[in-house]
Amino acid sequence: NNSIRVTNAFLHAVKKDADWQLINRTDGKVAKTVKARDLWEKVGHAAWACADPGIQFHDTVNEWHTCPNDGEIRGSNPCSEYMFLDDTACNLASLNLLTFYKDGKFQAEDYMHACRLWTVTLEISVTMAQFPSKEIAQRSYDFRTLGLGYANIGGLLMNMGYGYDSEEGRALCGSLTALMTGVAYATSAEMASELGAFAGYAKNADAMLKVIRNHRTAAMGKATGYEGLSVPPVPLDIAGCPDARLADLAMGAWDEALELGEKHGYRNAQTTVIAPTGTIGLVMDCDTTGIEPDFALVKFKKLAGGGYFKIINRSVPAALEGLGYSSSQIEEIVSYAVGHATLGNAPGINHTSLTGHGFGPSELSKIDSALESAFDIRFVFNQWTLGEDFCTGVLGIPAKKLNDPTFDLLRHLGFSKGDIDAANDHVCGTMTLEGAPHLKEEHYQIFDCANPCGKKGKRYLGVESHIRMMAAAQSFISGAISKTINMPNDAEIEECQKAYELSWSLGVKANALYRDGSKLSQPLAAALVEDDDEAAEVLETGNVQEKAVVLAEKIVEKIVVKEVLKSHRTKMPHRRKGYTQKAVVGGHKVYLRTGEYESGTLGEIFIDMHKEGAGFRAMMNNFAIAVSVGLQYGVPLEEFVDAFTFTKFEPAGMVQGNDSIKNATSVLDYVFRELAVSYLDRTDLAHVKPQGPAFDDIGRGEEEGVSNLSEISESAATRSLEVLKQISSTGYLRKRLPQDLVVLQGGQTAETGLLGDGTARDPVSDLQSLVPETSIAPATGMDARTKAKMQGYEGEACGECGNYTLVRNGTCMKCNTCGSTSGCS
Repeated sequence: NNSIRVTNAFLHAVKKDADWQLINRTDGKVAKTVKARDLWEKVGHAAWACADPGIQFHDTVNEWHTCPNDGEIRGSNPCSEYMFLDDTACNLASLNLLTFYKDGKFQAEDYMHACRLWTVTLEISVTMAQFPSKEIAQRSYDFRTLGLGYANIGGLLMNMGYGYDSEEGRALCGSLTALMTGVAYATSAEMASELGAFAGYAKNADAMLKVIRNHRTAAMGKATGYEGLSVPPVPLDIAGCPDARLADLAMGAWDEALELGEKHGYRNAQTTVIAPTGTIGLVMDCDTTGIEPDFALVKFKKLAGGGYFKIINRSVPAALEGLGYSSSQIEEIVSYAVGHATLGNAPGINHTSLTGHGFGPSELSKIDSALESAFDIRFVFNQWTLGEDFCTGVLGIPAKKLNDPTFDLLRHLGFSKGDIDAANDHVCGTMTLEGAPHLKEEHYQIFDCANPCGKKGKRYLGVESHIRMMAAAQSFISGAISKTINMPNDAEIEECQKAYELSWSLGVKANALYRDGSKLSQPLAAALVEDDDEAAEVLETGNVQEKAVVLAEKIVEKIVVKEVLKSHRTKMPHRRKGYTQKAVVGGHKVYLRTGEYESGTLGEIFIDMHKEGAGFRAMMNNFAIAVSVGLQYGVPLEEFVDAFTFTKFEPAGMVQGNDSIKNATSVLDYVFRELAVSYLDRTDLAHVKPQGPAFDDIGRGEEEGVSNLSEISESAATRSLEVLKQISSTGYLRKRLPQDLVVLQGGQTAETGLLGDGTARDPVSDLQSLVPETSIAPATGMDARTKAKMQGYEGEACGECGNYTLVRNGTCMKCNTCGSTSGCS
């Protein structure tokens, strides 16, 4: 939910291809001058590529602002429906429109009563609500903004027999929205007559009454006569509304809202928004959320005991009945979409054809039982449904082939792809109404959804239909509308720009685009090339063929090189580094021991608790082994950290003995916090940040008063780190340079980084002088045999370990590898 705000001046500059100045928000100075159209194209490309940013039209928002004397509206909540002053909030409530449609008629009086009742309820909630800060609580109390809205407009229109993309549908939406907000403002004015207007009303009375008059002008269906609006709103289509009474009631509600407001003011600065209603829409059993159309005609419901069953949108049968179709025709149309769940009368593959292949009544019954929750009939024809004995004995399928995951039993029996597809459509349904028996083509548009339905569906709602429906409602909403404008995958960048421009021209306050697949494809491609600058550049600037080649190479590299390798265990070296951390968690001693690969990455852990019972100790030991095996098979440590931090069980509490972790909710929480801090540099999980610079720190430049750079050869710097990694544990150092090994700080302090003559020191030679064991012996021409003799090795194999490391120990022999002797010492 990333959004940007654009002004009318910017959009006019885009049309003229004029220059546009980018202003610093801190000091108001011009930071850069660019072409407005170039910047707009970048916005369009970003929206096309990853569905961000959404657009908010700043001038439109503020021209409908009821309290401009207290400051302009500069932002919104993440979903962009609540737009008001900084440090304010509002509580939301939404009405399920379909519940007011009874006996083929919309119950307008019930709807008005519900709007009135919930306006009062939300007003009460202002006093009872909790807010995240004192400032938000105070301003919300002063301005008392409300968020009444609705959901299920898509379901209502389908039930009434009107398409989402139709003049009647938009007129109905406009009428219902105008009626809701008109009643809400009239109720707010009534409450003001008893309780007084909101605290900021007197200061903003003229501006608020101007906004109310503009809403009323739109409700009268007028195209002109608006006050102070750069972009005129879409007026109510009174003539096009199929329920003329709704339009009449809406006009009456706005007359009352203005009349009462002029007398008493308003109790609330805003009254309505249209929220996404994703969660409460499920609770209210809505077919569609907010102002959205339906996304699919057939839905899958999960059963409590496991499995799924398909159900058609409940608006479909009701709409078909209203359109005059008989019950038998409706049943056939619905079955075409959801399927018959049996092979009884299926074309190609049915009970008769299967009997010819040796299927008996028992097998056919098993198949039909499994088909009730199947997505595809091929998932049912397997050894687990039919039994291995039947498949091998009666059908004569070899066991090896039967266990092959790619084996297709129906193709093995001789059925063609056409037979399987036809049977699939009959049994599992087509998921669409296109091509359904009896359904007239002129009725297809009533059942259009945001996306094509099923594999056969071709129809879907166009971009413009979404925007025009928003515009029909926006003229009568205090805040804004949270809605996604769906676009097909093959939409062009220019279409994204045109969608935004159309929204602006129709007076919509904000919108967001979603091109099908854009949220998935872009991050995936970016992740594939994140470590390869050259490949990233090709993806950014290359042509289609070059991009395809790069992505193909990276996918092969990821799957073959990385994923296949991950399926094999990388065992730890026999002699490895690591560290032991002793701590006390909630009064219980915990010893954590780690083992590392040569690269310093974590490969194993051991957890020991000093005085715990045998059962708990065994559980912790085996848990550590399981984690270690996972690490050696390539499971990222991050996954374990995310899974086990913040787990809660005893022992828990204060942590003693650890310099970074001071509190833990469980032993596992402590262990994985420690590992995250030590191996992942996850300082966000530490209570005390580890001291010292990290290996990749570059300092803070002028803030520290020293240069970040020092004249040192690249090879020397690299070798110094390699030598350090060989003799130290990454986890023990917590990915930081050792505090006492100052010669390795490579320029972080001028005194230690230079020799007396000003030349750079070699960290490797400095390290070798401190730790002589790391020095490399000079080449003397001595062969390995001579060197071994000088070390005392006799050249005989140890009887215990087999290594040729026996040395003389008195009159006997001793092995330097395993320590065993030949018997006398």
